[in-house]
Amino acid sequence: QGQLVESGGGLVQAGGSLRLSCAAPGRTFSNYGMGWFRQAPGKERDFVAAISMRGGSTDYADSVKGRFTISRDNTKSTMYLQMNSLKPEDTAVYYCAAILGPGTWRQGFEYRYWGQGTQVTVSS
Repeated sequence: QGQLVESGGGLVQAGGSLRLSCAAPGRTFSNYGMGWFRQAPGKERDFVAAISMRGGSTDYADSVKGRFTISRDNTKSTMYLQMNSLKPEDTAVYYCAAILGPGTWRQGFEYRYWGQGTQVTVSS
């Protein structure tokens, strides 16, 4: 862990929005597929969204589809997760992850590099 740097977490009321960022300094960012995962207290880490190397393919967990948008800017070596219509059940530590090569991936064990996580808390 520690290869990627997340930011943008915080406390927000239900219905609000947050945008998470994941920076990948020192890497050829466009060679990596990227993903977001989250882990709530006492629960397993869950897949949230993934994006391919050039951004042409994306994948979302059913629980966030239509509310969250994953994107990336390869010129800035940064990935984003725009989270709208947030719900209390979205409360978790959010992690970004990187996998070398094409495609989008839902399984956490596929990813090689991870960030330290950023806390998102949604109050009701």
